[in-house]
Parts: sequence; structure tokens; C-alpha cells
Amino acid sequence: MPRTIDIPDLRGKLAIVTGASDGIGQVIATRLAMAGADVIMPVRSPAKGAAAADRIRQRAPGADVATRALDLSSLDSVAALTRDLDAEGRPIDILVNNAGVMQPPTRQTTGDGFELQLGTNHLGHFALTIGLLPLLRAGRARVTHQTSIAARSGEIDWDDLNSEREYDAMKAYVQSKIAVALFARALDARSRAEGWGVTSNISHPGVSPTNLLAAQPGMGRDRATSGRRMIGLLSRIGLAGTVEGAAQPALLASTGPEARGDEFYGPRRLTAGPPSRRRHWSTFADLDDATRLWQMSERLVGERFSLQGD
Repeated sequence: MPRTIDIPDLRGKLAIVTGASDGIGQVIATRLAMAGADVIMPVRSPAKGAAAADRIRQRAPGADVATRALDLSSLDSVAALTRDLDAEGRPIDILVNNAGVMQPPTRQTTGDGFELQLGTNHLGHFALTIGLLPLLRAGRARVTHQTSIAARSGEIDWDDLNSEREYDAMKAYVQSKIAVALFARALDARSRAEGWGVTSNISHPGVSPTNLLAAQPGMGRDRATSGRRMIGLLSRIGLAGTVEGAAQPALLASTGPEARGDEFYGPRRLTAGPPSRRRHWSTFADLDDATRLWQMSERLVGERFSLQGD
């Protein structure tokens, strides 16, 4: 069994976890619910979301677990969710930006014209977080952003964020996950400067057999990749992590009493192991890059999610 962290009593708190219909996100949502939090799971598939919520209730009897519609690849969908939650007015205590897509074999775009990985992994979560900012501020929330071990190397192509000139599936994925981490750092810096009371941390899950590289016909992948099969084998023999273990860094970042903001959590070993605080990787160490990324992201998502005039 993987080593799991202790989570404080979360009764009365509201947690939102994206990508919680399976895999790491479902483990995160389950552990938060078991600690007493009310959990909202924004999901793209209502059927998968309902089944996941039922599984969580089995592990946490009496838990308040709800699903909401969200397609992170659609800014209209993000705006609809943020409007609905804003109308309800309940402060948010925990937001875990966990959902993601990985390596469609050919370049695909979101409904808004963004390269799919950038649009889903970064821009969708950027818009969601900015749209929920009044509720996050009201709850003095902790926001955790899930990056990837792949973001340890590589770079952002500032002149071709949308991979229009040349598409390489892995480079585009890496770029999107570096952007996730840079946004996390920019959010914490802005919160400190403006007195928002929101703390923002980064986590990475190591390597585990999730569905990111499984068969996904909607992305043009009819079968699991050879990498996914290899990770499954390595997990079984202890050289890669488990899904349960991979969730622990995000849980530590979002609930650990020592997590202060602008921190980075991952497995003690690069691919697996107990969660611990890590040093920022060089790919997202530059706060000037974080500021630049924020400004570019605001321009891309448009006025609906802009802080100008706030």
C-alpha cells in the first residue's frame, strides 16, 4: 500500500477538484471527502462523474459530493460554471486544478482555436481560476496546480504558443505543463501583492498508470500507448508509483499545515515515493516568465476572464 498523508478535519469547507471522474483526481476528491469537505467535481462526462461520485460516497458515507458540467476546452463552458458558482455565492476553500489531456497524435484545437493541450491544461484552468477568484478570495483558498514530470525540461515557445508553425505532441504537452506551473507562481505572487489571501502551490504526481496515455478515440488514439503499458509494468514491480501514491503531493500542497504558497510538492524520488516539498525546477524558476505568461493568457482568454479594473 502507498504511504498516504494525514489530512486535517475539513468539515464545513468546500473543495473543487477538476479531473476527478477517475485516476489521481478521484483519489484526491475521495480523500478530501473522507476528511469532511463538501466536494464539487466539475466533469465533462455526466455518466462518468455520477459513477465516480457514487464510488466516493461508498468510501465516505454521508459525504456531500456533487458534479457540475465543465469542458475545460471550451471557454463558454468555463464561463457557465463560474457564473453558476458565483451566483450560489459559497466561498471556496480548496481548488485543485488536476484535469489534463496528453499527447494527441495530431494537432487538435479547442472550440476557441487553441492547441488542445495548451487550451485544456493551462488556459482552461487559468480561466476557471480567474473566474472563481472572488469566491477563492472569500474563502482564503488554497489553489493547487498539477504539473507533470515532463515539465522538468523543455521550454515555452513564446512565438508559437499554439504550435501553429510546428506540432510535436510531447513538446506541446511539456509547454502546457510548464505554463501550469508558471501560472501557479504568478497567482501566488499577485495574491501576496494585492492582499487576496489566496495561496497557490504546484504539485507533480511522479509517474503512475493513469488514463492520460490510455486509449482515447476522441483524441485520435485508438489504443493505449506503449509508454502507458510500460508504466503499468513498472508500477507493478515498484519502479513507478501507484495512482493512490501519485495523488499525495497534491493533497499535501492543498491541505498540509506547512504549505505556505509558491511551493512545489512531488514524490521524494522523482517518479515515486512519499510526498515532500521540492525545489522549483529551472523551467518555471523565473518569475518574469510567470508574469509574461499571465499577461499572454489574459489576452488569449479575453475580457470575460480579465482582472483589469478589478
